[in-house]
Amino acid sequence: MISSYTPYPARLALYKRLTAMPLDFEAVFSDESPDYLSKDKIKIRLRKGQRAACWLCVSGSKPSLMEKAATAGYFDFYEAGIPADAPLSYYFIIETEWNEVYFYNKAGIRLEHAAGYDFSVMPGFRVPEWAKGCVMYQIFVDRFYNGDPTNDVVNNEYAYLGKAAKRRDWHDPVENTDVCNFYGGDIQGILDKLPYLKDLGIEVLYLNPVFVSPSNHKYDAQDYGHIDPHLGVIKNDGGSHLLFERFKNAYATKYIQRVTDPENLRLSDELMARLIAEAHGNGMKVILDGVFNHCGAFNKWMDREGFYERAGEPAGAYRDKDSPYNGYFRWESDNWPDNGDYDSWWGHSNHPKLNFEGSPELCQYIFEMARRWVSPPFNADGWRLDVAADLGYSREFNIWFWRQFRRTVKEANPNAIILGEHYGDPSDWLTGSEWDTVMNYDAFMEPVTWFLCGMQKHSDMFKPELINDDRAFEQSMAYYMARFPRESLLSAMNQLSNHDHSRFLTRTNKTPGRLHTHGRRAASAGIDKRVMYLAVLMQMTWPGAPCVYYGDEAGLTGWTDPDDRRPYPWGNEDKDMINFHKTVIALRGKSPATRTGSLIYLVMREGLLAYARVLGSDRFITVINNTADEMDLEIPVWKLNVGSDVFNIHIETGGSGFTLPDARVESDNGFLHLTVQGKSGILLS
Repeated sequence: MISSYTPYPARLALYKRLTAMPLDFEAVFSDESPDYLSKDKIKIRLRKGQRAACWLCVSGSKPSLMEKAATAGYFDFYEAGIPADAPLSYYFIIETEWNEVYFYNKAGIRLEHAAGYDFSVMPGFRVPEWAKGCVMYQIFVDRFYNGDPTNDVVNNEYAYLGKAAKRRDWHDPVENTDVCNFYGGDIQGILDKLPYLKDLGIEVLYLNPVFVSPSNHKYDAQDYGHIDPHLGVIKNDGGSHLLFERFKNAYATKYIQRVTDPENLRLSDELMARLIAEAHGNGMKVILDGVFNHCGAFNKWMDREGFYERAGEPAGAYRDKDSPYNGYFRWESDNWPDNGDYDSWWGHSNHPKLNFEGSPELCQYIFEMARRWVSPPFNADGWRLDVAADLGYSREFNIWFWRQFRRTVKEANPNAIILGEHYGDPSDWLTGSEWDTVMNYDAFMEPVTWFLCGMQKHSDMFKPELINDDRAFEQSMAYYMARFPRESLLSAMNQLSNHDHSRFLTRTNKTPGRLHTHGRRAASAGIDKRVMYLAVLMQMTWPGAPCVYYGDEAGLTGWTDPDDRRPYPWGNEDKDMINFHKTVIALRGKSPATRTGSLIYLVMREGLLAYARVLGSDRFITVINNTADEMDLEIPVWKLNVGSDVFNIHIETGGSGFTLPDARVESDNGFLHLTVQGKSGILLS
């Protein structure tokens, strides 16, 4: 069937000659039915006039010869049927008329088969349609907008990690010990700013945790069943804050009443239901943050401060070995009462790790919470899952848990998304039975940051050799994008910044540092807005769901946590940056290809990327020039099956801003000629 291999050097030379001709392959589903029923058709295209034998190789089956089905434009199309009633992987073998053999999968054209890059089919696995290519907006609630000052934390309301709670002025700088500082942002503030978010073009709100918690970040849940009244509604207030002569949380009666009063909790939950309903009315979805690997030491199950015991709840496991919650944690000694020897997240005693294996009741409770918040009257549209791969004490249990979690959520709300926080290869959790997708660090944030800035995502490291390294960019993207099923890739959360990493605009200064080493002002020194514009162009046109971290669109800078959590600069926004985001988001919204289209590289060389998103006849091209030099480009639009056609230039960045040139350029015999200024980008279709 396949000719014998020629020696490696000869094959390498033939490979170069063949790709220079060039030869191009693409695999697509011809049947886009919701559940991949019966048989799909797998298509492959070859440059017209290149006679070849094309073989479809499905895992567990013998290669099957593909038939030439059509010729259109520059390409011949070959087709074969494939059974799709069970998960499978596949790749292609192409044998040319010169007896040269090539392999094709997600790695592209190769001389050898790289199995880790094979295409895959998972029958029945579908991510909610709204999530594919949607534009998200992440809100760290305390720092977005203060819509209700009556729920603000008061100074010395309680103590946490040795620090007294502190109410900060909106324009005060963030301190390095920030966890118990509060700026007053709340759910009413999000409601007040829904018109702004709608005008920006946002389709999905992702909220950092909003459940009862003593910290501003709320990744240390105190009560999973209710919204924190400091973000919601405090109707019944009273009690006392801490006084210096009585500086123990046993005397924090104001805090205890605020966060345990049933009416405060009920009204806060109702406000969240109202936010979600109004977001839905404005065409937006809402994703909640689920922190289930660990809770907080203030949690009613641990109750290290005794809040809930004083409020009439059962004794927490910290106080009493016979607590009904003892099995929720893993203990290292019998030092009761006040047993501080429990397993915790990375050794942080304020983050007790939850012992799901030791308590079926705990599992059922979390499944109940998973169902509660995506069901009426709340109707949230899904969960982002914090450190999701680390939940539990074994990989086997972790997988079991997320499969049950998925079943629970999808039964309650089939249109909800499940999105895991994960670094590295996520494929074990993207089998169609666990998560829908992930926060896309490895196939977006990391490669883009290294290519454009040479910076590590925390601003902890600068590697100048990686700036403009197109080969490193392509290899990193190819490897990690290959780990995703197509459904998951199209809905992956593509961020430039978030609450755990430095602001991308700060990374453009190419300076390693943190707040405690370099200070606040250095995060804004030497920044390059031109590079930020390029990053946003990529974010809005790369496969996945672009997620804007609040304030990025307004020009916020900041080192990594906690400096990346500065309050939104209302009244001091970078209006040009906001208008740029709004413009690019609107352009994206007019092109179906930017949501679900294929990615095709057109030009890749040092500092230069040109790629297209293609869906049927819709096409959208992004050109990025990260060098300082003007470039004359010859873009092979024949790869899009285009010969002579007119392309519209929609936006061009450069200098310190952007323009809308409303210009046209015509391709000739399959090539488009463009001049791109240094540190500039172009969007055209």
